[in-house]
Amino acid sequence: MDPSQRGALLLVWLVGGLFVVATILGLGLYWAKCAFSQPPLPVQILPCLLRLIPAAIGIGILVKARALAEWISNILDQ
Repeated sequence: MDPSQRGALLLVWLVGGLFVVATILGLGLYWAKCAFSQPPLPVQILPCLLRLIPAAIGIGILVKARALAEWISNILDQ
């Protein structure tokens, strides 16, 4: 694996990881909003599922990381 592919792979890993971390933070903020309001609100399923969409995208990016890195590397080499 040449350096340009390694750099592209690192970039893809960072983007996928940031999607997952952002989702965890968003879910934590939603839970805190529900838990600390007066009176406490129940956590609902639909807002949680909508907040999980970026995590699914991030996991998909991490699964396809090598193919995406190859694609990015080919685009940058041209």
